[in-house]
Amino acid sequence: MQLLETLDWIIVGIYFLLIAGIAAWTMRKKKDSAQEYFLAGKSLGWFVIGASIFASNIGSEHLVGLAGSGATDGVAMAHYELHAWCLLVLAWVLVPFYMRSKVFTMPEFLEKRFSPTARTVLSAISLVAYVLTKLAVGVYAGGMVFMVLLPEIGFMGLDSFWVGSVLIIVLTGLYTAIGGMKAVAYTEAFQTVVLIFGSALVTILGLQAMGGWDNLRAAVDDEMFNLWKPLVPEGVEGTWSPVKETGRMAWYFNDNYPWVGMLFCAPIIGLWYWTTDQYIVQRVLGAPNETEARRGSIAAAFFKLFPVFIFIIPGIICYALASSGKIPALTQQLIGPDGEIIRDNAQQAFPLMVANILPAGIRGLVVAGLLAALMSSLAGAFNASSTLFTIDFYSKLRPNVPQEKLVWVGRVATVVMIVIGLLWIPVIRGGKGLYDYLQGVQSYLAPPIAVVFFAGIFHKRLNAKGCLAALYTGFLLGLLRLAIDTPVKLSSGFTYPEGSFLWIINNMFFQYYSLIIFLISLMVMFVVSYATAAPAYEKIAGLTFGTITDEHRKESRASWNKWDVIFSLGIIVLILAAYGYFSG
Repeated sequence: MQLLETLDWIIVGIYFLLIAGIAAWTMRKKKDSAQEYFLAGKSLGWFVIGASIFASNIGSEHLVGLAGSGATDGVAMAHYELHAWCLLVLAWVLVPFYMRSKVFTMPEFLEKRFSPTARTVLSAISLVAYVLTKLAVGVYAGGMVFMVLLPEIGFMGLDSFWVGSVLIIVLTGLYTAIGGMKAVAYTEAFQTVVLIFGSALVTILGLQAMGGWDNLRAAVDDEMFNLWKPLVPEGVEGTWSPVKETGRMAWYFNDNYPWVGMLFCAPIIGLWYWTTDQYIVQRVLGAPNETEARRGSIAAAFFKLFPVFIFIIPGIICYALASSGKIPALTQQLIGPDGEIIRDNAQQAFPLMVANILPAGIRGLVVAGLLAALMSSLAGAFNASSTLFTIDFYSKLRPNVPQEKLVWVGRVATVVMIVIGLLWIPVIRGGKGLYDYLQGVQSYLAPPIAVVFFAGIFHKRLNAKGCLAALYTGFLLGLLRLAIDTPVKLSSGFTYPEGSFLWIINNMFFQYYSLIIFLISLMVMFVVSYATAAPAYEKIAGLTFGTITDEHRKESRASWNKWDVIFSLGIIVLILAAYGYFSG
């Protein structure tokens, strides 16, 4: 297997010098104020917002996990990437409320809509989610990249996986802690261009190695190109009974991304992530006005369509090249003695493609973009975590602290989150796959948050007590599933007695469990709200559809034109076309 050559290292060095130069330029005139550090002084333009959202999202779980999923399960996970429509929901439905409220964080919006306690609870849930997903997954993916591309690097008894993990964290933490949101956003905008270009080259050269798209389709089963998986695997009888046996299984145990889960359950995670998560929405909050915020969200929706073709397809190409024996190094790494792909090694699919398909120089550019993307994903998580902790916890306890002290506390919070993320890596290594792990954890934590935001905005009668009841109930149900799953992931020899309640919960497909959490949380919110007093509507003016004024409507209408509508409709057409093509 080819590794990095001298020319590659020169390209990597030049690339990171450019990144450092951009970061230094953005930090040159920065002030140590909370708005500057956490929201880039509300000066971000639409392209920077859109590119920054894309680069933050396209990080570890895509470069390592999504390509790995493509190698094992085909285009099944493309459903999550085609959730670009969720960014249009952000642009057209939620942006007016967020910009009107003038908040720093999503929990702060919940405080204005419901109560201070709702803000604290959401901040706590979000911080847990970032530690279990963004931080730990980012560190893990960095280690995987180093393990494939630089296996010979070791230090003080640690292998290249751990050396790479630590290096990614240290380098990212430095420019995030020093530069804040503006440094993160502008470096991510540059990384987006390089990342799309470099990853597209992996797809193009990979297809050349396969002999073209038709040869790729012929080399793999049609199911690899089918978004709509059956309720149970082919040849298996589905049943309601909680059984897993040869030729027969409970339909709700099938974890091969069946169509019901993707159609009805996956959008819950998508709407939470793209429209209510601090990690994403913080870039929108950095816009100077509603127009830039909306156009940035629309631009991000367009960029979001690329991962299907620059990450999932390379994963499928990698599997096809390996299984056909066209590239022996891939066959050796990915195909087992039984001729099937080794799932544990599939996470290396994208780095292996980079190492074996690309020529010297181009390989260095893509590796630089790959590492930078991992760093940008982590940087966004660091910045979002420090913002939540500093604004929603520390500043509430110490309301009169100087702006400089808030920035310092934010930097300390970043370091603490890094350490916790490192400690969680063994759990990820025990999972089915990186992307599978990420979507699973998000499925357990996202539903109650999606419920309180959307139900709260669409229905003015829902109150703070209903919101808190929904958050507590949903969060406890999510933690229950995590507590049940974790021992199984940590120890390969640990199992629950077959047929027991814990065994059933552990084996239930995570998307179905997510839908259960969503429905229970929604029901609890309505029941508790209607069993208690209605909120004071004058206090939530402009924060729900039922309390916006004619003046609010006029302001929002003045913020968009026909081109915003045309581009949004164009994105919807592209999404529908992708669904139509990838149907087996």
